[in-house]
Amino acid sequence: MINAIYGKKVGMTQLFGEDDRVIPVTVILAEPNTICQVKTTDTDGYEAVQLGFGAIKEQKVNKPMAGHFAKQGVAPTRYLREVRVENAGEYNVGDTQTVAAFAETPKVDVTGVSKGKGFAGVIKRWHFGGGPGGHGAHFHRAPGSIGQCATPSRVFKGLKLPGHMGCDTITVKNLEVVRVDEEQNLILVKGAIPGGKNGIVRVRMSK
Repeated sequence: MINAIYGKKVGMTQLFGEDDRVIPVTVILAEPNTICQVKTTDTDGYEAVQLGFGAIKEQKVNKPMAGHFAKQGVAPTRYLREVRVENAGEYNVGDTQTVAAFAETPKVDVTGVSKGKGFAGVIKRWHFGGGPGGHGAHFHRAPGSIGQCATPSRVFKGLKLPGHMGCDTITVKNLEVVRVDEEQNLILVKGAIPGGKNGIVRVRMSK
């Protein structure tokens, strides 16, 4: 079976459990993903299905992608992603993957791209403590000493320093599925997931 579906992060809200305790949840809108291509070991060297999702007008699709969709005989979609499967030959182009497949799934792994923070210092990026805040101190938010003496007389790789923060692909594992709304194509998972609103995420059944 296809163990994943792609969708968009709608935002966060809260629900009340049976014991009247508040459950923070993230709402994921996962509209039906259409199988746009089937890849097998004989034709492509590996087993996978290509999922398309997101509505798009035909005139906004470039010619290479329009030819791809026309060859497969499916309607154009805005996004294309691949999911590895064991027996791709069992699936047909045009079949759909919906949130109904996750109705009996207790936990999922959610993958997304984290929010971009731009260039950040060591306090924001690595949670350094920093120096005193008083006016007499001259050491506030700097990283401090980073080098060694004559041996080895270099800075080690992987040191925590200022730099680009965010825009990383992050997977949060074993999130509890609180509710699946098949009518509105929604999956509600407990806790937070990477990315901002309307960010593309992959929801995969946990092992």
